[in-house]
Amino acid sequence: MNGLDWAVLIGYFGVMVAIGVWSHKRVDNVSDFFTAGGKMPWWLSGISHHMSGYSAVMFTGYAGIAYTYGVTSFITWSFPIALGIAIGSKLFAPRINRLRSRLHVASPLEYLKNRYDLPTQQALAWSGMLLKIVDVGAKWAAIATLLSVFTGVSLNQGIVITGAITAVYCTIGGLWADALTELGQFVIQLLAGVSMFVAVVLKLSDQHIGFLGAWDEPALHGHGKPLVGPYGTVFLLAFLFIKLFEYNGGMLNQAQRYMATGSAHQAERSARLSAILWLVWPVVLFFPMWMSPLLVHAQKPDGSDSYALMTEQLLPHGLLGLVIVGFFSHTMAMCSSDANAIAAVFTRDVAPVLSARARGWGERSGLVAARVTTVVFLALSMAVATQVNSPAFKDIITVVIKWVAGLMGPIAIPMMLGLLRAFRRSGPTAALTSWAAGLLAFWLVNYPVNWSVDGGVPLQYQVSVPLAVSLVLYVLIGYLKPEDTPERLAVIETVNTDGGAALAVPVSSGAGDDAAAATSSGGDVS
Repeated sequence: MNGLDWAVLIGYFGVMVAIGVWSHKRVDNVSDFFTAGGKMPWWLSGISHHMSGYSAVMFTGYAGIAYTYGVTSFITWSFPIALGIAIGSKLFAPRINRLRSRLHVASPLEYLKNRYDLPTQQALAWSGMLLKIVDVGAKWAAIATLLSVFTGVSLNQGIVITGAITAVYCTIGGLWADALTELGQFVIQLLAGVSMFVAVVLKLSDQHIGFLGAWDEPALHGHGKPLVGPYGTVFLLAFLFIKLFEYNGGMLNQAQRYMATGSAHQAERSARLSAILWLVWPVVLFFPMWMSPLLVHAQKPDGSDSYALMTEQLLPHGLLGLVIVGFFSHTMAMCSSDANAIAAVFTRDVAPVLSARARGWGERSGLVAARVTTVVFLALSMAVATQVNSPAFKDIITVVIKWVAGLMGPIAIPMMLGLLRAFRRSGPTAALTSWAAGLLAFWLVNYPVNWSVDGGVPLQYQVSVPLAVSLVLYVLIGYLKPEDTPERLAVIETVNTDGGAALAVPVSSGAGDDAAAATSSGGDVS
């Protein structure tokens, strides 16, 4: 990097902070901070939903997969995400929006107190927060790895720099700041991605390699196959099922994007836009990664440095700075949205249970608590990031694929399926049992069983078995021990309908919220 690249990078950080300061004026209460007051346009929500699903892991971990295996990086990652969100646009997005518009909650988990009971809500809240700390820690480590390649700063210095900048804008501006910075980051990503795509095509042309003929090169042998190595059919199906829950709200931050729109219909449109972007845009981003074996020799065994090395070789100064900004934009978008989501869970779901004082928070004190919680979460995740390459976590891609994908299912199953009428018989017994058994299955499959099996348990089973165990138990226990009380059925009807006569149902566990939710006997519009 030279002075021009640094100017682009510093200018980007300055704009992000400025957006946070401007967004501060739009945040008057907890609802504004966590759900934009339900005033976010559907197209902004859709772009924000799309951007908050990325991070620099794509340019490190998945770049390594693309370098080693080729197009399977798209087939087994962004394609199932696109398909999962498309399904969720009808199945989950409208119902999640009604959590805010009809139940008047600010946290995606806030409704669980009445859908199940308080212990279930707390179990899912605590486990979700802990998992997110690990998840975001991996994201900080990924962007710090890239920063070290370009600038020479240490891993820990990179973590502090990116985390501190993110903390400023997302803490003062809330979800509005997240969404508006993500819009700017989307534009930056568009320019950077197209620049890299063109640079790779031109470099291949200089080597007399055609756009399509590149796939016949020996270095890309087998790279055109959709499913190779550990990423086979079972992994694809498991990943699709996992992403159906994760990217429609199971990881909380995407649920907030649905809640932020003005209506259930707008939430559905938001999800469809995100699905289209996930289907089309990653192809442009992945193409240079697929071609990377023709252009660079990765220094790391997993190829995770291949994309960074390629950008250094191919792009002139200025454009190199823009691509580096693109790396930052991905990670900061996801981490800031995660921080906002976890702050919502803690201040609305956890703190009121732990403290009588928290139950009495007003608008001002609740907003202060939200901002303090956001800073604390970011600090904890940054501390975890310094340990990502330790023996406990192994490496970045292991944390993201195995830990997050494997542990997300047991948390998301009760939260997401609890919205649907088809699972109305499943109550707190089904929810807690499926959650606990799923976590136990993850530990067994990834550690004792994995250690005792020659060659280890295949990756697809490591990530899919916990979710499968949770799903089967959730449905089976609901059938054998139905707990569909009138109060729980009322909550389910509320999130499945719009309009109609109202029956008061108090649902908030958060502080400073005296609103009541309403249920309806109207028709299902989703």
